[in-house]
Amino acid sequence: MTTRSLRKALLLDTASLYFRAYYGVPDSVRAPDGTPVNAVRGLLEFITRLVQDHRPDELVACMDADWRPHWRVELIPSYKAHRVAVETEAGPDEEEVPDTLSPQVPVIEDVLDAFGIARVGVAGYEADDVIGTLTARATGPVDIVTGDRDLYQLVDDARGIRVLYPLKGVGMMQATDEAVLREKYGVDGPGYADLALLRGDPSDGLPGVPGIGEKTAAKLLAAYGDLAGIMAAVDDPASGLTPSQRRRLDESRPYVAVAPKVVRVADDVPLPAFDPALPRAPRDPAGLDELAARWGLGRAVGRLRTELASASPRD
Repeated sequence: MTTRSLRKALLLDTASLYFRAYYGVPDSVRAPDGTPVNAVRGLLEFITRLVQDHRPDELVACMDADWRPHWRVELIPSYKAHRVAVETEAGPDEEEVPDTLSPQVPVIEDVLDAFGIARVGVAGYEADDVIGTLTARATGPVDIVTGDRDLYQLVDDARGIRVLYPLKGVGMMQATDEAVLREKYGVDGPGYADLALLRGDPSDGLPGVPGIGEKTAAKLLAAYGDLAGIMAAVDDPASGLTPSQRRRLDESRPYVAVAPKVVRVADDVPLPAFDPALPRAPRDPAGLDELAARWGLGRAVGRLRTELASASPRD
């Protein structure tokens, strides 16, 4: 990430976006040989619209080099366990992915590389952790594009960090800042991680604290400040916790002790050297043309190519 100040970065949670594209674009969108390319085309349309609407100086496609890191599973064995298709000892477990999506992922990677859009993944870490590290290093505003609410924990108005959350297709995005978080959840960015930890998240295999739902978690955070304050209240007979809340939180100490490391995104990932600058022209024009022809992506590739060429710095 560049050290020049006030450069606006657009960070893509790439897998989150191509999953959405896969389900949002009909699988009748196919290459000349009949191979579905709906996720590829949908992602290219996402990126075209994002560049058009937000005019970033830097664009990084953050990748899941490991969608279920072992160090998280060691702490909470149920972490994403329901999404494992094949367990492997030598490397990352294989994630359950629709049969017609898996073959599209290498095509997505090839197209991004031909455009010269930075693509960053690090062994042993999720895309969320790459995003957390890039956000921690950023010196200018950052827009994080994701369909994963876990990244709400990075929202920080003072630093100009917000999450663009797709609501419908590529044209309707919720710009999530601290005001949105407080209105919807009653917390700020860091508070969202504590909220998620207490509430639990079935989609990630996080059990949460039994009996502590989202509203109760928000009330506890409002009363005691953060997770540490809540656990201190468990040990304080004079605190306002109900007997049931005190008992459930006390019984959940083993979970509460390890969950923060699992739920909070890493901000110290050893990133490789890369150029985050928004490309104005494809890095490999001939290769891009070949990919567009082979996969029937001429229009989608052409639109993004035109948008990148005409992209100008923000006002």
